[in-house]
Amino acid sequence: MKIHSIETFGTGEGPGIRLLVFTQGCNFRCSYCHNPDTFEINGGKEMSVDEIIKTALNQKEYFGEKGGITVSGGEPTLQVEEMIKLFSRAKKNNINTALDTNGSIISDQVKELYELTDLLILDVKHIDDDQHIKLTGCSNKNTLEMAEYREKSGKKMWLRYVLVPGINDQKETLIKFGEYFKNYKNIEKVEILPYHTLGVYKYKELGIKYKLEGVLPPTKNSILEAENIFKKYFKAC
Repeated sequence: MKIHSIETFGTGEGPGIRLLVFTQGCNFRCSYCHNPDTFEINGGKEMSVDEIIKTALNQKEYFGEKGGITVSGGEPTLQVEEMIKLFSRAKKNNINTALDTNGSIISDQVKELYELTDLLILDVKHIDDDQHIKLTGCSNKNTLEMAEYREKSGKKMWLRYVLVPGINDQKETLIKFGEYFKNYKNIEKVEILPYHTLGVYKYKELGIKYKLEGVLPPTKNSILEAENIFKKYFKAC
């Protein structure tokens, strides 16, 4: 597999203590992405499924009932064949699996991967398709279709929402998001991730123009307002 990095004993990417695997390569170009060094799939390093599973087994005793492996990116489903192998091996070793994805790729293999995924963490960048295209370069239609597919499967799902001032923090946008998902039964919670500028220096190093120059992180009040709106629609926020 093409891997950007691995973090052992990680938290914040699913429940419990987890092995965090960040894959290389992404088909989105999110304006706020703090890891532009994951864009190109030919970057990163090669790591076998055996190596990743060995690393997971070495810390398995710390996973407890909730922990396990989380694979994020980049976009993991770009390497779906290897992902299926990885999660199949994890399940055979009774290791919980979580997949953090933009949901943009639809195929029989991706659906097979979803079946091996205990927790789907779905990143919904913007509920409005036109704005989603401006923000990421891609439509949100596949993302929403895969959200519906996951809901019908009856398996667990979290939603992630990067809150960006002036982009997707408007009250009407947040309400539209809540209204869209309000009847979903399998969404355990929505995570609001406040936009930050910690990765801007990487754009300069890579010679890539940063599209959100001058956009500041959201204030505590705007984060609280978003939380209050989402709490009307979701079990946890």
